[in-house]
Amino acid sequence: MNIEQARFNMIEQQIRPWDVLDPQVLDLLFVVKREDFVPAAYRNLAFADMEIPIGDNQAMLAPKIEAKLLQELSLKKTDKVLEIGTGSGYMAALLAGRADHVVSVESRPELAAQARQNLDNAGVRNVTIEIGDGSQGWSARGPYDAIVVSASLPTLPAALLKQLRVGGRLAVIVGDAPVMQAQLITCTAEGTYNTVNLFETVVPPLDNATAKTAFSF
Repeated sequence: MNIEQARFNMIEQQIRPWDVLDPQVLDLLFVVKREDFVPAAYRNLAFADMEIPIGDNQAMLAPKIEAKLLQELSLKKTDKVLEIGTGSGYMAALLAGRADHVVSVESRPELAAQARQNLDNAGVRNVTIEIGDGSQGWSARGPYDAIVVSASLPTLPAALLKQLRVGGRLAVIVGDAPVMQAQLITCTAEGTYNTVNLFETVVPPLDNATAKTAFSF
């Protein structure tokens, strides 16, 4: 397989058609080597338009979904970012390429260890991986300029919103199969939030995500 041709095809045929046109995001997709975050058995599928199993019944999101959420967060180099659901570490590496520092929370120690190794191998130094339940965020290191949940939530916990700074953005996929809604929620003032629906999709739910403490707008 010609890795660079496959990467180019992924960007041009999957990601651009999804209106991911931010040149900084597209450049980053060339720089961060997705194949280095995929289990060896699935390396040939690293650029496929699909979720890739990473062990422990978990999967990487499809490339276009990761790229779209990254674009919508509009990260700045001064931003402090929270990712919930580290997985292989790939999304954390993308976030780290645009932000000052990323805190990524993973509930499964084996995956956290593998993600640390992947990030270290990739030379990514501005990510801190925490092991724990991120379903209510990670307030110990908040507040954050941006939060992304790399899985779905049946409902949105109020605790997550409270960890956003004013001006902060949350990218999250909310709902239950067969229809989930990717949303960008911006904290416009203390306790005030603006929600934009981005696209419909279906992705696996976050560990420990429950319908409790639903937040209604």
